[in-house]
Amino acid sequence: MATPVLDLANVSVNQAGKPILQSVSFTMFPGDLVYLVGKTGSGKTSLLRTLYADLPVAAGEAHVSGFRVHSISRQRIPFLRRKLGIIFQDFQLLTDRNIESNLRFVMQSTGWKKKALMDRRLDEVFDLVGLGHKRKNMPHELSGGEQQRVVIARALVNEPFVLLADEPTGNLDPETSREILELLVSITHQGTSLLMATHNYNLIHYHPSRVLRIEHGTLTQIEPQSLNL
Repeated sequence: MATPVLDLANVSVNQAGKPILQSVSFTMFPGDLVYLVGKTGSGKTSLLRTLYADLPVAAGEAHVSGFRVHSISRQRIPFLRRKLGIIFQDFQLLTDRNIESNLRFVMQSTGWKKKALMDRRLDEVFDLVGLGHKRKNMPHELSGGEQQRVVIARALVNEPFVLLADEPTGNLDPETSREILELLVSITHQGTSLLMATHNYNLIHYHPSRVLRIEHGTLTQIEPQSLNL
């Protein structure tokens, strides 16, 4: 059996001294697609932040990409994040440079040294997201869907084991949202796992997969067909 890329056992999360999540347990393997649903404020983003060590694990054990997040030292957190790809709803692109430079900045910040290797990896990720012809464009020259493709490319440059996506289609129209989902699904077919927080049940019905719901501070698995549009 494959080794889990993400394994949580009875994880609890607090924020500002208040319990947000309690006894969260689930496992993901290479190539898994898991949707994370729940009402606004239920704790979806808090769980994702915990996985990349932005919020501490209050109790339980969290193993992510080979790291023991529940006991990780501050010095090890950058190494954990290099094994993760993080996709935000609001893009968070640097507006003072073109999209290629956005990606080069991330690569340089995470230890890439050789220009030839950087160039090769940039060619790969831009080809994957279909934006090779716009790599010299500034962020404001791109549509919302194109900017999200840049964010996905940025998340992929370090060949992560797991993608964590927080409402990646929240600011996009339905057609573009579906295109972004199709791109993300194609990435899971290459072995990268995807945990995607979303309130867009149309996408889940379009491409059904495992669904985890956060409600009243606990996490349970539900059937995709139980979600009401």
